[in-house]
Amino acid sequence: MKNFISGIKINQGYYKSFQPNFINKDWTIDDMEVLSLLSKADRQLGRLDTFSQYVNLDLYISMHIAKEATQSTKIEGTQTNMEEAFFDKEDLAVDKREDWDEVQNYITAMKTAVKDLENLPISSRLIKKTHKTLLSGVRGAHKLPGEYRKSQNWIGGATINDAAFVPPISNSVENLMSDLEKFANDDYNFLPDLLKIAIIHYQFETIHPFLDGNGRIGRLLIPVYLVSKGILKQPILYLSDFFEKHRTLYFDNLMRVRTQNDLTQWFKFFLTGVIETAKNGVDTFDGILKLQKELDVKLLTQKGNTDDTRKIITSLFENPVTDAQKVEKIIEKSYGSAYKQIAILEKLNIIKEITGSQRGKVFVFDDYLKLFKN
Repeated sequence: MKNFISGIKINQGYYKSFQPNFINKDWTIDDMEVLSLLSKADRQLGRLDTFSQYVNLDLYISMHIAKEATQSTKIEGTQTNMEEAFFDKEDLAVDKREDWDEVQNYITAMKTAVKDLENLPISSRLIKKTHKTLLSGVRGAHKLPGEYRKSQNWIGGATINDAAFVPPISNSVENLMSDLEKFANDDYNFLPDLLKIAIIHYQFETIHPFLDGNGRIGRLLIPVYLVSKGILKQPILYLSDFFEKHRTLYFDNLMRVRTQNDLTQWFKFFLTGVIETAKNGVDTFDGILKLQKELDVKLLTQKGNTDDTRKIITSLFENPVTDAQKVEKIIEKSYGSAYKQIAILEKLNIIKEITGSQRGKVFVFDDYLKLFKN
C-alpha cells in the first residue's frame, strides 16, 4: 500500500472538492500486521458462520437486523432502542415515531437488499433501490430517494466553506460508482474480500453519492457484500455497533485515508472491528443455545400441556416484545387464555412488564434482549 494515492483536491472556485481515484485496479498488500489481522478476521468469520448452522437463523435474524438498524441510525442521531424497534408505532410517544420510522426503513432495506441478491449483483441498481426504501416517508424523503445526487453536498460545518469534508462534484458520481460496482464484482481481482469491502465502504463514504442516507447505506453494504460472496449465509455481521462505540476513530480513520493516503490504518481498524464483532456474534449464539436449555428446564416444572407456552416462547425469539393481543393470535385462543399464558411466563421470569400501566400492558423477553445489548 506504499504507493496508494487516495485522490486530489480540486478547486471549484469558492471551495475545494475531493476527487477520489478509481479503485478497480490491481492491489498489493505488503503490511504483515494487516495480513495477520486478516487471518484472524477470516477465522472469526468462519466460526460465526459455522456456529450459525446450529441455531434457527430465520428465527433470530430479526434481532440481528434490529440491532444493526438501531446502531446504524444512532450514528446519524436517532434515539430508538432495540425494544422500541419491536413496538407497534401507535404504542410509542409521538416524539419517538419519526426515529422509529427510520429504524423500520433500515430493517426493510436490509431484508430487501439481501433478497434482491438472488437476482442482482452489488450494483448501482441494487444500491439505488435500497436507498429508495431507506428514505421512503421519513426525514430526507425530499432528497431524491433512489437517485444519485445532482448537486454538491458536504460533511460537517454549517456551510460548504467550513465543511470538514467536501465529496466529489456531482457530475463525477456516476463514473465513480460504476468503478466501485466493477471492483465489487471483479472475480479476477484476487484481493481478499474483507479488504475489498473495507475499500468499498471507504470509497462509498468518500463519494457520498446521495443527498442523504450515505452513512446508513455504506454500513448496510458491508453485510450485504459478505452475503453476496457466500462468506456468510445470512447478514449476521454488523459493524455499526463497533463504529458507534468508536465513532471518533471511525470518522478519523476514514478521513486519514483522504488526507494522508493511509489506507493501512483503515484496514487495521476495519479488521479489528470484524474480529471483535464476529467474536461477539459467536458469544450471542452461544448465549441463545444456553437460554433455550434454561427455558426447557423451566417448562419441565410446569404441569399439564405446555404447547401454547412453547409457541409463545418461539415467537418471542423472533419478536421479543409482546402483549395480550399478540399472544391471543399466536395460540389462537381466547383473550382470557392469552392472559393466563402471560401469567405463566411472568411467573417463570421469562417475560417482564415494562409499561407500568393497568391496561395495554407490554411485555419483553428481557434475557434474550440482553444477549444483543451486551
